[in-house]
Amino acid sequence: LYYAGVKCIEDGVPSDIGQWEPYTRDYPYSTAQSLEAIAKWLGNNGLNEIKLGTRIIIVPGFRWRLVDILVTNFHQSESTLILLVSSFVDGDWKRIYDYALSHSFRFLSYGDSSVLFR
Repeated sequence: LYYAGVKCIEDGVPSDIGQWEPYTRDYPYSTAQSLEAIAKWLGNNGLNEIKLGTRIIIVPGFRWRLVDILVTNFHQSESTLILLVSSFVDGDWKRIYDYALSHSFRFLSYGDSSVLFR
């Protein structure tokens, strides 16, 4: 949503967000400014929902703007999902996974889950 709001601010209309867009430059807008731009665009166009596509890949270096809590299962160590977890916990995923392994947590789709806080 943040990047859709940036597009509203800069281009006047929200549009799909590319895979690496969050990493291409620093974005000077606050989360509130971005969400306000979306709300204004929706109101001006008589809409109450927005449908867009995103191909964002979340890897270390991603700046989290709207999410403070992540519920997820335990992923394989070489998956792109572990990159998302690593990004969310500022690279501290190994300590979390070591704890899970040492306490016999189950991994993958039918395993245990975790609640991670930023």
